Amino acid sequence: MSTRPQNIGIKAIELYIPSQCVEQSELEKFDGVSTGKYTIGLGQTKMSFCDDREDIYSLSLTVLSNLLEKYNIDPNSIGRLEVGTETLLDKSKSVKSVLMQLFAPHGNTNIEGVDTVNACYGGTNALFNAVNWVESSAWDGRDAIVVAGDIALYKKGAARPTGGVGVVAMLVGPDAEIVLEPGKRGSYMQHAYDFYKPDLTSEYPYVDGHYSVSCYTEAVDACYKAYNAREKVLDAKLNGNGTEAKKEGVDRFDYLAFHSPTCKLVEKSYARLLYNDFLNNPESEQFTGIPEEFKSLTYEASLKDRALEKYFMGVAKERFTKRVKPSTLAATQCGNMYTASLYSGLISIIANVAPADLAGKRIGLFSYGSGLASTFFSAKVVGDTSKIQSTLDLHGKLAARRVVEPQVYDDLCILREKAHLQKDFEPKGDASTIAKGAYYLTKIDDMFRRTYVRQE
Repeated sequence: MSTRPQNIGIKAIELYIPSQCVEQSELEKFDGVSTGKYTIGLGQTKMSFCDDREDIYSLSLTVLSNLLEKYNIDPNSIGRLEVGTETLLDKSKSVKSVLMQLFAPHGNTNIEGVDTVNACYGGTNALFNAVNWVESSAWDGRDAIVVAGDIALYKKGAARPTGGVGVVAMLVGPDAEIVLEPGKRGSYMQHAYDFYKPDLTSEYPYVDGHYSVSCYTEAVDACYKAYNAREKVLDAKLNGNGTEAKKEGVDRFDYLAFHSPTCKLVEKSYARLLYNDFLNNPESEQFTGIPEEFKSLTYEASLKDRALEKYFMGVAKERFTKRVKPSTLAATQCGNMYTASLYSGLISIIANVAPADLAGKRIGLFSYGSGLASTFFSAKVVGDTSKIQSTLDLHGKLAARRVVEPQVYDDLCILREKAHLQKDFEPKGDASTIAKGAYYLTKIDDMFRRTYVRQE
């Protein structure tokens, strides 16, 4: 009798970001806001963007091609392809179906999976689908690929600096370097109108900013609580066998990555986990000296109490710098990538931590998508990440970009506005700015069919 696959997780990972970006400090001047509003208040340094030459199809074709080529993956070795995105070009046809262009020429049309849509959570659901498939009786012995990415763009105004662009592709299968810890997940799902896109005539979302942050924080709390409860159940089943002497609370995780609308929210959310640890064990030595007023706060009050937030950010600061800040490199340099955001955090950890130091470490992961869907889960690095680190070359990718003036960025946003929903159309963006090896749009015909070429 054959044994079931073991150590299922991420075997390879690739990130694609457009070749152009804008400095947030320059955007502050251009928008006429106070110095530090974006760079300190939001924790953002640069923001990636694309004009009308790139869309979710071209971005996904690029990252998937790069993954296959850089890791020398045989297209016939893939049995499932999942896509998570909220950047929709069609109400019926999936991004996954577009990506089949990369497999059909090799004779592989037997690939399961389609798209998952729920704001920024789709990539995580796609990853879970891929892992579940490998664990299931439906698995045919081949690997899976997950593509997650978006173009995050807001109308001119206060939300625009929280945009960004990026797309991730992950090879998923057994005997992986980065293993998802079996069963260790806690989810929180609710109905909320915090961020949504009901107007299909526009790329721009409707956003209730303060409410969305509150929803995100409630999700952090609920997912962490559910994860802790689930871990206790799983550990009890082991009855002490195979479990190491356990650290408690956030100290169980050597590193953490969060969905990152802004890096400042990530910092606040890590502090919130520590507040949850305090509620779970207020007598812990690390919480000696906690102000009395924080001990009697109602839950609703805790969501709005700035003094509480500031206090726990102070308590968490040293741990945040060591365990979470390494995950924020791509987010602060590129902005929000929606479904790719959390996985750009994982990529940043791989890029910033020496493979020898990362081996054997646990990583906590928090995924959030408005509307809302969220999960806290964990992974363990069991293999050598040297090849992944060198192949990704995140620092090189970031350094290779062209920084443009805010006015140029603004003009290119207008190009995208004008291109939206067009047919019998040729893009106006400068194709020479597209990086070598990247796909870009050349035309949309009178039946909305899109044609792409790959930059030589």
